[in-house]
Amino acid sequence: MRVLSEAQLGAVLAGLPTPQPRVVVSGNFATPARAMAVLDAALAEYRLFALNAQAGLPDREGVLLETPFVGPGMRGRAGLRYFPSRLSLVPQLLKQALPPDVVLVHTSVPVAGVVSLGTEVNILPAAIEAVRARGGLVIAQLNPQMPVTYGDGALPVEEIDYALEAEEPLPSPALRVLGDTARSIGDRVAGLVADGATLQLGIGGIPDATLAALTGRRGLAVWSEMFSDGVLALDRAGALDPAEPVTASFVFGSPDLYKWVDRNPRVRLLRTEKTNDPAVIARQRALVSVNSALEVDLFAQANASRVRGAIHSGFGGQTDFVVGALHSPGGRAIIALPSWHPKADVSTVVPRLIGPVTSFQHSFLVSEQGVATIWGHDAGEQARQIVDRVAHPDAREELRARGRDLGFDLRS
Repeated sequence: MRVLSEAQLGAVLAGLPTPQPRVVVSGNFATPARAMAVLDAALAEYRLFALNAQAGLPDREGVLLETPFVGPGMRGRAGLRYFPSRLSLVPQLLKQALPPDVVLVHTSVPVAGVVSLGTEVNILPAAIEAVRARGGLVIAQLNPQMPVTYGDGALPVEEIDYALEAEEPLPSPALRVLGDTARSIGDRVAGLVADGATLQLGIGGIPDATLAALTGRRGLAVWSEMFSDGVLALDRAGALDPAEPVTASFVFGSPDLYKWVDRNPRVRLLRTEKTNDPAVIARQRALVSVNSALEVDLFAQANASRVRGAIHSGFGGQTDFVVGALHSPGGRAIIALPSWHPKADVSTVVPRLIGPVTSFQHSFLVSEQGVATIWGHDAGEQARQIVDRVAHPDAREELRARGRDLGFDLRS
């Protein structure tokens, strides 16, 4: 590993032989801002691959954005290349179809010849292996404020070609104020979680509200693709099993959370191929998967990816965890969403999805209206429960009428 100045690193990058190199960069809230700025200034054209990219990414001609999961930093951008993929398969995507020329990571400072990928392990080990296989570059921003985490994020300095020393605080997501609807849904979902369960929760207000409603449980474990401050609250409330490590692939949240994960032996951040492998998920005890959706239909299918046909996010780990949870002994796959979309002023329960399906065959669908039990019921009963217990009252009559056209007898 050679530590360079910004000018020296820019000269190295400007000399890349590939005319439009593919750059894989740490995503979520771990993108190395200083190193990213140096790269953008050095390259007239390049392809930028990141997961759940946040605001602040380069936005100019010559930068071609690529992702299997769209974050606010890429959402709605012209020319975005969206690659549908389960999160568990993204490492294979990078090793086969989309090999990188540069991997740009955000790490801790070296200790005994090793840095930590910190809060973002995720797909980065696979990206580093892929770029090494084709003779590309691994570049690290060394940041004293990046937490050191245990698991698969240890990276020997010999695996890094060039490094930039740049201290900056890790960004945190905006504080989310939970409304009455989210709290009601969280309470209903929490009612489906027993003591001793293993939790996977996605991103958003409803997962946050669910965690807030679980502080009275005991013996809980966490096996998830990510977690945030809600898990820290569970730990402080004594809800977590102290014998079980909190396991995920990436983490983001408050500065308090970053302090908690730093050198915490109870936290393991593993590469995505492990956390999101449905077979490994299925081996966890009573895994309860809680994910959100943009809309569901009377066939109990969920759309969590697209809005009016345009890509909004992506599969993420939802498909991985729905399958894994259903095969976990005592496991449950839950989709939770409000019954009415306040901005669009439409029902989130529709007769039939008109776009791609993100996931299907769940255990329960939950809204602030109630809980529909999906698994174990025939298709007609599933549809009836979705209308009677999940849909907003203002949408039920139309859903019953449209349901009859789809072959369902939905008389109340």
